[in-house]
Formats: sequence, C-alpha cells, structure tokens
Amino acid sequence: MTSIKKLKIGIVGGTGYTGVELLRLLALHPHAELVAITSRGEAGLPVADMFPSLRGYVDLSFVDPASADLGICDVVFFATPNGIAMQQTRALLDNGVRVIDLAADFRIRDVGVWEKWYGMQHACPDLIGEAVYGLPEFNRAQIRNARLIANPGCYPTAVQLGFMPLLQAGVVDPASLIADAKSGVSGAGRKAEVHTFFAEAADNFKAYGVGGHRHLPEISQGLSNIAGMPVGLTFVPHLTPLIRGIHATLYARLKTPCDLQRLFEETYRNEHFVDILPANSHPETRSVRASNHCRIAVHQPQGGDTVVVLSVIDNLVKGAAGQSVQNMNIMFGLPERTGLEVVPLLP
Repeated sequence: MTSIKKLKIGIVGGTGYTGVELLRLLALHPHAELVAITSRGEAGLPVADMFPSLRGYVDLSFVDPASADLGICDVVFFATPNGIAMQQTRALLDNGVRVIDLAADFRIRDVGVWEKWYGMQHACPDLIGEAVYGLPEFNRAQIRNARLIANPGCYPTAVQLGFMPLLQAGVVDPASLIADAKSGVSGAGRKAEVHTFFAEAADNFKAYGVGGHRHLPEISQGLSNIAGMPVGLTFVPHLTPLIRGIHATLYARLKTPCDLQRLFEETYRNEHFVDILPANSHPETRSVRASNHCRIAVHQPQGGDTVVVLSVIDNLVKGAAGQSVQNMNIMFGLPERTGLEVVPLLP
C-alpha cells in the first residue's frame, strides 16, 4: 500500500451529475484531498452553493480550467462531455499526473470507429493504445500500473459484468448475444434536453438508439476481449422514468450444459462489488441506488437453452463515478473498497 499521505485530486467538469457524484464520494475518502474543481461557466462560485448537499464537506469554489493548477495533482478526473479530456491529457501525463476519463475519449481502440460514432477527430490517437479500460473485474492487473484510465460507460459496465462469466467459460454462442437495457434519466447528463424534462420522461417508457447507440462499439469491443473472439451483439437501450439506475436483461444461447449459478458465483467469488443473488432472484435498481455494487441473477427459463442474466447498477456510481474511484484506489495501491463502502439508499 502507498503511504498514508493524501492524494491531491483535481476534477475537470465538476458541475454535472458524475462530477457531483465524484465530489460526494471523494469528500469522505480518507486518502483524498480535493484541490481543484473546474468549470468555465461557474468559475468563482462556491461548489456548495450549486450543490447544497456538499455544505460542510467541500469548501472549494469552481475555478476556470485555464487558471487551474492541475499539474500539482496526483490524479485528475475528467467528468466532462466527450472530446474534452483528449485535449488536455497529454500535458497532464507529461507532468506526471495520472488521468481517469469518465467520458468516452479513450474507450474505443479503433480511432476510425471512435471518430465515426462520436463525430469528431481525435486529438491524441497515439494515447489510445496506452489507455487502460477501467473495468476492474476484468482488467485489474493492467489498471495497477496505468497512467491513463478509460472509465467504462454505464450500459457497458452492466452488460459486460452480466455476460463475462458465460463468455469466459465459453458456454454460450458469442455470435447471438442480446442486451435489453433500461436507464434512468440522469444517464443523459445535467443538461436541458426536451426528452429528459419531467413532463416528457415521467409516466413514460421508450426505446431509443435501436439503429445504433454510441455504447454499442464499446460493449462489442469489451465482450470480444472477454470472449477472446468477435461477438455478435444486439443492444437496445430504453429510457425509464427513474432518476438513477440501470437494469440490463441479457440473453444468450447455451452451447453446452452448465451449472450457471455455480459459474457466476465462482467467477465473482472474490469481487466485493459484484453480488450474485440466490437462484430465482430478480434484482431491483433500488437495491444498488447510490452504491458501487452490481447485483446479478442468472436464469435458465424452463430448463431450455436460453440463458437470461439480470444485471443492475447505479449508472452514476458503478456506472461512472464510483467505478472511477475504484480505479483510483487500484492505481495508487489503496484497498479497493476505500471510500466506497456506501449502503444503498432505500426507499
């Protein structure tokens, strides 16, 4: 473990939902010292004035990114829209600062694929090869020595953790995977968009992005890495009238008989943040609200050859800020659960 000195932490883009979630977790992290929180639009405003829940816990004010001295940090988190982190990462790495990007700038290995799905030219494609994909349950060894972490997306986290035991064991057909996933409105970010207004999202349920969603290439890439071969994936996201939470219902075709419950329990036996529920369980999004846990149940309806996996996470925690703190802990040799022992909120 590292020495007990506190890590100096900067957050770029502290006004969004993932930014405030990072602040909530890091404010009580025993090895974290928040030294800079940036925002162009809110520079000079005390953080607690924007987020009263942080009164008494975060005493800093937002600073303009141009004047923020991020070079003094041990690690900088980017809780920004896509395309921001790649503009600043090289300079930070050159100064010996480690970077954890919660956006998608470094998730996709193929630059051409990334530019197609995100509609912009990548500013530092040479760093994509160095970036480590921050799914601890699969990439822990690489995360330990990383300078640059590409924190997974929310849908990709729930889907990959649900499929991982099946693909690693080679017991399902990797060419016909289906992910039917639902998310709360906070997944769209803290910006004014008509489809997330209360009158639009409340008392409503709809699919979107059926023809192609930005998380599709990330999920396909991750599942292919897990399987050791290309996979075929149909991914359909839905918007639900929830503030936070993701529920992924995953389908795969069995190739060989398998004790599925035992397989999942063995795969995640030593993973604190992945909870395999007893047979015949149905995990609920509220069971992980505000926590870094993923809860999973596996089913084999009527004893047939279809596997159904139910995977739930909080999109802002295990799907974003919490997983990034988990990655930070691994990178700096801290106990992985540090600052993340949060009991889910109920009701």
